[in-house]
Amino acid sequence: MKISTRGRYGLRAMVDLAADYGECKNLKSIAKSQGLSEAYLEQLIMPLKKAGIVESIRGAQGGYRLSRPPEDMTAGEILKVLEGPMYPVDCLSDEEGTSCGTANCEICATKNLWAKIYERVNDLLESVTLADLVQDYTDLKVTQIEQ
Repeated sequence: MKISTRGRYGLRAMVDLAADYGECKNLKSIAKSQGLSEAYLEQLIMPLKKAGIVESIRGAQGGYRLSRPPEDMTAGEILKVLEGPMYPVDCLSDEEGTSCGTANCEICATKNLWAKIYERVNDLLESVTLADLVQDYTDLKVTQIEQ
């Protein structure tokens, strides 16, 4: 399982919004703060808006903001919107069991391992909130300043 730039950059943008929770931020300021492409962020923000994770505010002081407090949003929730299910192998998402290449996917010698990895990764992603990520980010910035 590999998280694409879509998931990584989208999560970074969400941490940026969470760091200034309640305020509207335009994509240009998020892009500058995170060192990301504004055009790419535009593509990432739309599915997050559609999922109700962010909301847009029109006008001169408009932009985007979180729809809920950072403590109520998880990394898993955001990554699922941007990446889809976090399956380590295709056969876990295949209801017919034909994608793994075996005649009978249900008796695959390694399927239980992949299922356990999937469960643990998702449990971890659902246990980490945006507030946790903001705290980590703040700590990292303080450490950089002190050095």
